[in-house]
Amino acid sequence: MRSKEPDSCGFAAAMQAIGGKWKTSLLWELHLRPHRFAELHRRLPGISEKMLAQQLRQMEADGLVSRRAYDEVPPRVEYSVTTLGISLNDAVTAMSAWGKRHETWKVERKAA
Repeated sequence: MRSKEPDSCGFAAAMQAIGGKWKTSLLWELHLRPHRFAELHRRLPGISEKMLAQQLRQMEADGLVSRRAYDEVPPRVEYSVTTLGISLNDAVTAMSAWGKRHETWKVERKAA
């Protein structure tokens, strides 16, 4: 029997955390190593500075990314993935593997 709660399985919360065009790419880049804002902007062609800032703020609010400001001149800020973000990246990696298998299945089915 299904629960009457809107998201008792947690799937909607997970999809909201990674929803949108850029969050999974940001998660992956930050999983590799911490980056400064300008580095992330260069590594993700097509994302505007406004969208990058918005996505980073949302991911920080969701506990997926941490922002560290250094007391230097000129100011330096680095973004890195949190433990929670790493665990979400593991889940996204599993979904990616499933997607690749599904695409292969569709191609094989069409060829048959």
